[in-house]
Amino acid sequence: MEGKGSEIELPGFRFHPTEEEILDFYLRRAAAGKKLNVDIITTVNLYLYDPWDLPAMAKMGEREWYFFVPRDRRQGNGGRPNRTTERGFWKATGSDRHIRSSVDPRRLIGLKKTLVYYRGRAPRGTKTDWIMNEYRLPDTSNSFGSAPTPKEDIVICKVYRKATPLRELEQRAAMEEESRVSIADTSSTSSGHETLQNFTYDKFIKDMKEEQELLPIEAAEVSSLPEAMMKPSEPAAGRQLPSLPELQVPSHGSFDWSQDPFINQLRSPWLEQWSPLYAQMLNF
Repeated sequence: MEGKGSEIELPGFRFHPTEEEILDFYLRRAAAGKKLNVDIITTVNLYLYDPWDLPAMAKMGEREWYFFVPRDRRQGNGGRPNRTTERGFWKATGSDRHIRSSVDPRRLIGLKKTLVYYRGRAPRGTKTDWIMNEYRLPDTSNSFGSAPTPKEDIVICKVYRKATPLRELEQRAAMEEESRVSIADTSSTSSGHETLQNFTYDKFIKDMKEEQELLPIEAAEVSSLPEAMMKPSEPAAGRQLPSLPELQVPSHGSFDWSQDPFINQLRSPWLEQWSPLYAQMLNF
């Protein structure tokens, strides 16, 4: 037999209590200060941890994990509980649901609040698939009957991950594949542009080097030409160019305008007598 105080593992044992069993048995006994013979649900202030760290702290559970959580309020009684963690916060969805007894439906045994975990800080944050159901006992101050006042302000929280449908998984996979393809296309296009730019630049440098290499060759070819081809052509020795007769241009001083018939017609003794200037013009 196992020693006293050691943990006993029972093969095939699963802990799947109903909501009525959670409230009317486990939570009511814990609130009244009564301890269970078997330690199945551990007490943890789960708001100090991220939800993905909680499964390792639970006593048992495969897909859902249960915890006793002391209620922490920012202010006095009636204040809003602090549900902020280090990396995110738990956000309530909808209103609280009343849980009633299956034997007597008129008897209210507790309330259930559903919360979703968000990464980041409120009011903004990224929604995750971590869900929490918080079970608490009804307020005894507003109830009529002989229900004892709880000694401890405590709740039971069930934490689990929401099952993702196959269609959503396929959509996520398709989106990831599209993002990978787009990133690959972008990188290949940018590398193609860089290759083209490098090719154009290298070709330009190569052409410049070839032109610089051809310049000395062309200079050498010009310097190697015969001296006769580099100098302007000169007349052969002993050969004389033909002499042309000098152009004879009449001189104004040797030309006698008085011998011109047209000028003689313009001469008039009467005009010469009265206008010496006119006579000088005619005689020059």
